[in-house]
Amino acid sequence: MKRPNPAQWLWYAVGGRLPASLAPWVLHDVTARTWALRHAARGCVILAPIAAACLLFPGPLVLRLAMVLLVAIVGVYFSLSYVDESCELRAVKHGYEHGVARATREARNGDKEAAEQARYNAAFRSTP
Repeated sequence: MKRPNPAQWLWYAVGGRLPASLAPWVLHDVTARTWALRHAARGCVILAPIAAACLLFPGPLVLRLAMVLLVAIVGVYFSLSYVDESCELRAVKHGYEHGVARATREARNGDKEAAEQARYNAAFRSTP
């Protein structure tokens, strides 16, 4: 599978569209086992300049570091709040039908979730 070069990845991380030849990589990116961590990494690319700018404000160092921490916490929280929708829209932007990314992740985890549900039912849903 062809991967984007660093400049393309930065463009992709801030919301840009990659060439059609990289569409399979985009689907892999939003459906891999580490898809949520990848999303968080893309979010950090956007948050890094904002956090760096906070260090340039005048004032005590402790206050500036607290601002950086606040940017990180709030930014990652909001980024991960919409991780499903954001990844789905990235896949749609690269030519896939809406719902393909979620369906791919669910198909990969289907057997595992079925086994967990069966184990739960056996432990907690059995009639005495």
